[in-house]
Amino acid sequence: MIRANATLAWCVALSLLFVVGARAWGQEARELRLSERSGALRIGLVGMVHGHVHGLLWNAANREDVELVGVYEPNDELFTRLAARYGIDPSIRYATVEEMLEKSKPEAVSVMSSIADHLGAVEACAPRGVHLLLEKPLSYSARDAHRMGELARANGVLVLTNFETSWYASVREAKRMVDAGEMAPVRRMVFRHGHRGPQEIGCSDEFLEWLTDPVGNGGGALVDFGCYGAVLSTWMMDGARPTSVVASASQLKPERYPRVDDDATIVLTYSGATAVIQASWAWTHDNKEMDVYTERGSIHAGKWDALRVRAPDGPMRAVEAAKKPAHLENEWTYLRQVVRGACAVDPLSSLELNTVVAEILDAAREQVGSPGG
Repeated sequence: MIRANATLAWCVALSLLFVVGARAWGQEARELRLSERSGALRIGLVGMVHGHVHGLLWNAANREDVELVGVYEPNDELFTRLAARYGIDPSIRYATVEEMLEKSKPEAVSVMSSIADHLGAVEACAPRGVHLLLEKPLSYSARDAHRMGELARANGVLVLTNFETSWYASVREAKRMVDAGEMAPVRRMVFRHGHRGPQEIGCSDEFLEWLTDPVGNGGGALVDFGCYGAVLSTWMMDGARPTSVVASASQLKPERYPRVDDDATIVLTYSGATAVIQASWAWTHDNKEMDVYTERGSIHAGKWDALRVRAPDGPMRAVEAAKKPAHLENEWTYLRQVVRGACAVDPLSSLELNTVVAEILDAAREQVGSPGG
């Protein structure tokens, strides 16, 4: 219990430092440098070791509104393999991130590196006025997240975080119902995210190398899937920080994942509400769902548009989620519009909410003794 209290005090102190620092240099923050281009969005790629890179490469090869203009990936074999698969011109590969940015002139970059390398990408891109979309989480270190915030504001760039669940109509409708008072006030939230395990589902060797590394990823399932519940709970609570963070983590399959956890639970306490985050590499299936319990009933938001509600003591019934705004169709449509000023920054991708996520992950990792800290 002493450790939990110390962790909470540390998080509160760090948050206060961030607020004070933001006020101190907020007057010098640069105006957002939105792109004035038209046509296809010019995207640079930093790293190809994240399994989600296939989504970008497929879209760049098949869409007219997205153009891959530069790639930085030091692994020759990996680049050659993916270039052949997706028809990437080898001439757009560069030896350093800096060279790629200077010569290919992207409007934004997609960062598909290890989580530990996210800060380095922001340090290279921000001074050059290049916006970033990072694969979740923003960082596992609150210190890194705060530094990214300094760089983003000082250079007028967007530092956005991509979560698959950000594009689910189900979670959008759940939030609308809460905000409209149809299901309110929120009392309890339960988030279940994960799958059978990265080895079990066939993740590539280059992905596994850093994903199961306590330094490269900052932990195992706790970071990989705990970040989903952390961002969704922060969003549902309108950006509020929890008053306490309690966490536990296990190695259910130590022979497969000897260096990191593969199952974790994080409990967040808010004024009037509680969130339970269940993150695991030991589900029997791909799992991305949340339950929101309120005094007027409950909401079950599953993958994409799967949505059910229940009145107090009533039966569960399926409901149709409202259609998403066009700019929230997927991450690449959103990125193109937001860097050109055609839409506002969505809270789920925002630097502000994802800094809170980094603080939550820091506190959870400290409690479980993760070597990633």
